Amino acid sequence: MTFQDRVALVTGASRGIGRAIAVTLAQRGAAVAVNYRSHQEDALAVVKEIEAAGGTAVAIGADVSDPAAARELVEETRRRLGGLHILVNNAGITSDGLIYDMAPDAWWEVMKVNFGGAFHCTHAVAGHFMSQRDGAIVNISSVMGERGWIGQSNYSASKGALNAFTRAAAIELARFNVRVNAVLGGVVPTDLINEILDRDGGRGMRRQIPMRQFATVEQVATVAAFLAGPDAAYVTGELVLVDGGLASQLGIGRP
Repeated sequence: MTFQDRVALVTGASRGIGRAIAVTLAQRGAAVAVNYRSHQEDALAVVKEIEAAGGTAVAIGADVSDPAAARELVEETRRRLGGLHILVNNAGITSDGLIYDMAPDAWWEVMKVNFGGAFHCTHAVAGHFMSQRDGAIVNISSVMGERGWIGQSNYSASKGALNAFTRAAAIELARFNVRVNAVLGGVVPTDLINEILDRDGGRGMRRQIPMRQFATVEQVATVAAFLAGPDAAYVTGELVLVDGGLASQLGIGRP
């Protein structure tokens, strides 16, 4: 599968899953805009890695929770890379806590990045994708958007909204040959969940996964690349689980 002559924008791409997706798309021929909000040095390191391997990439700073910034991010990507064909909405944050203890604005801070960022960027690319009748949008969601977990009510709600948005956007944009899908990651060791995994080295969570291992960022990235590419040309409105069977099991113990 090749992305030759394709331009991709990956939000939140300075680290973790976003970085892996940017590198994977570049390895397959895409020119990539590496978006970041605050980790400029990390984003520049991703660009350097892609360029060292013979690829094309630029780092563009923007807070995608701001609709004006999201629009400018899309326009700058098009100016600097000569077009845009793929949008990967990956930017996300967590602010875990019990509902009883949660600050009144904790849910909104998570929602405006995890869902708002995806909405703003999708809104910003929609006209361009529709006019060229060509585009793929991949939303990086989570199994938590379909299931529950203690302390993640705001995060789960944001990803549940993103999942619903994926389906609705896919229906709206299908007649313009624009596809919208989502990747629902399971437990993926990144900076977002390091605090949880550090409690016991991740042993407790690993035991609850049927495959008994965490996903790697590269495993999530390859699924995202598939959904963004020509091999998935007839796939839209799908929520693809990459969770080692976590969401499929009944309970967390053995009979």
